[in-house]
Amino acid sequence: MEMSTGQQRLLFAVVVLLLAGLGIYLLGPLKHHGAAAAPPTPTPSASGAVAAAATTSPATAQPTTAPATTPDVPGGADIYQWLPFTQQDLTQASQTTIAFAADYETYSYTETAAAYGEKMASLVTTELDATLENGYAAPDLAAQRSAQKQVSTSSGEIASIRAFGAGSITFLVNITQQITVSKGSPASTTQQYAVTTVFSATDGWQVNDIELANAGNS
Repeated sequence: MEMSTGQQRLLFAVVVLLLAGLGIYLLGPLKHHGAAAAPPTPTPSASGAVAAAATTSPATAQPTTAPATTPDVPGGADIYQWLPFTQQDLTQASQTTIAFAADYETYSYTETAAAYGEKMASLVTTELDATLENGYAAPDLAAQRSAQKQVSTSSGEIASIRAFGAGSITFLVNITQQITVSKGSPASTTQQYAVTTVFSATDGWQVNDIELANAGNS
């Protein structure tokens, strides 16, 4: 039985549709399968690059500073190795001088020359003690003290060393005298003296001379 023209056309359209559907079915899974099988090309990340660089780059050496060294400082010089007296000698001589200065202008109008000299007997040589007593007993000075009823005290401080030698040291001493009288205001004066001390094995350091600083003992 022969198909009509319309039937032939319908059959042709159905066959084309079937072939098209079969092609889509067969090609579709094959394409997706091939895309899955091909692994993606890895792209290095920034963190991976930094890590690689840190692993392969040599470490940078840190600069070091050598510790500062202080040179050895020699001990201070002992000045007494160049002097004809020891530190103990200087201490004793200065103590004697200050004690003498405190007695030199300390007196009362009622005090005798012997009493005045006795106060300093251990601080001065026998010769100087006699000289000081004689000066104190001078008639004009004694009369003035008695008339004015003088009472005097003194103190002293060492200003410097003027001279020294084997067994002797001369100090410049500022002696301040404060004197009161029966009539009038108290007076205070300061004068500088050259006071020489000498050493003896029996008496130690004693004062053997006193002069105004501008008068002697240079």
